[in-house]
Amino acid sequence: MSRIGKRAIDLPSGVEATVSGQTVTVKGPKGSREFKATDDVSISVADGAVSVEPRGSSKRARQQWGMSRTMVANLVTGVTDGFKKELEINGVGYRAQAQGNKLTLNLGLSHDVIFEVPEGVSVSTPKNTQIVVEGIDQQLVGQVAANIREWRKPEPYKGKGIKYADEYIFRKEGKKK
Repeated sequence: MSRIGKRAIDLPSGVEATVSGQTVTVKGPKGSREFKATDDVSISVADGAVSVEPRGSSKRARQQWGMSRTMVANLVTGVTDGFKKELEINGVGYRAQAQGNKLTLNLGLSHDVIFEVPEGVSVSTPKNTQIVVEGIDQQLVGQVAANIREWRKPEPYKGKGIKYADEYIFRKEGKKK
């Protein structure tokens, strides 16, 4: 039995959820998001809470139960608080600058990298060595942060590159004489 799936998702004030068929639509102060669940689960809204129940006791129904509940909970979190990923740039001369929907990265390459920020995500640079990616879609925020990090992954010898703020880089010693 799913421990996650059993818990109902409370809707905070200012957030409303509607279910039509297998599609859940959540509207809140930051925007609107929707999720289409599989036919293995049934979703209902009652008393200011969303609950997810499996249809049957098959293995697939039990797997979809917890996953669907988590997806709906992420919709609620996204439209109320939003999601945020912070990146740090380490290296001499490495820096970033956000202008509108473009992020310019100087990463020691022969050219500047101009990264196009997709719709639904905002990128800001509080310092020129810090990048903050924010949005209401958790998957899109994580993917954009991963795409930015992909340009210069942190290397283990000097720690140069783009890393997540909470990431630990395992350092290596290097050559000895």
